[in-house]
Amino acid sequence: MRSPFNKTPVELPGFWKEYEIEASKKLPPELESNSFVVLDTETTGFSFQRDRMLSIGALTLKNGVMEVNNSLELYLKQERFDHSTVKIHGLLKKETKTCVTEYEAMRQLLAYVKNSVIVGHHTHFDISMINKALKRQGLPELLNRSLDTALLYPKSLIKSPLRSQKDHYTLDDLAEAFDISLKDRHTALGDAYITAIAFLGIIGRLQKKENLSLNSLFKLNTI
Repeated sequence: MRSPFNKTPVELPGFWKEYEIEASKKLPPELESNSFVVLDTETTGFSFQRDRMLSIGALTLKNGVMEVNNSLELYLKQERFDHSTVKIHGLLKKETKTCVTEYEAMRQLLAYVKNSVIVGHHTHFDISMINKALKRQGLPELLNRSLDTALLYPKSLIKSPLRSQKDHYTLDDLAEAFDISLKDRHTALGDAYITAIAFLGIIGRLQKKENLSLNSLFKLNTI
């Protein structure tokens, strides 16, 4: 007799297995040999339990170049709609956007990121929201390594007793520092674009300080 505690293993879909194979590939040590997916999510709020993603925007960087013809922009179907968040994310319930289910959004996102290093501003929030969505769809968590521009940016600044550093740098701070337009701010793809340009600027500054490898970049990605 089968024990009630022995559950039948869940058969994961083919797209997850393909992603798992890609994500398990070893990352090369040189920065220029790696692919970086810069992403952002717009959400109904900040609760990992109650709130949901409204949209996901992602861009790919390779060898210091943004692949402008290779972006991802997804709008997710909503079970409920909170009007108080409209002023933040700029999306309207009746806006003519093609929306996909959360399951389909996860399928497309996994196919896009493959084994790339994920980059974001306060990446923990975006990755946690994505992982909650994956869990709701019966899928494991993301396997990708990640980098956070909020952690890397302070490391790129010149230390001086005449210049005090902030405890926290917003995406607006980075946009101002690197003279990036805020035209599409608070859209997922717009914020991903700002983060991508800022990330390239940060890398440029850090490379002037030291011979930068992927491993050394991960080491800098700390508080």
